[in-house]
Amino acid sequence: MFTAAQGRPIDPTNLTRALATLLRKVGLRRIRFHDLRHSTATLLLEQGVELVVIKELLGHAQVGVTATVCAHVRLRLQRQAIDTLSTALDGPTVATTVSADGGEPPPCVAAVR
Repeated sequence: MFTAAQGRPIDPTNLTRALATLLRKVGLRRIRFHDLRHSTATLLLEQGVELVVIKELLGHAQVGVTATVCAHVRLRLQRQAIDTLSTALDGPTVATTVSADGGEPPPCVAAVR
């Protein structure tokens, strides 16, 4: 819990108002303060932090709640993983198609990046 200077809990309305003022000053679109929690979860997941750790940081009781919040990110990361696999399975790149002796590389050569 965050408190105001007087030690009382921060009024959510004041927090929302302060965030809106700050966003307006820097020229960003208006968002809810709660959206920052979603952004935090997204950034952590994209950096490879385990879902269970994100759950604990956000204070979710169950990992399913966190998974729902991060579903759009997980789908994008899955697409990237499939693209990476596809690239790896495409075989050697043009620069690696000729062996050191000038002949063709063996058919099982995979590109290393």
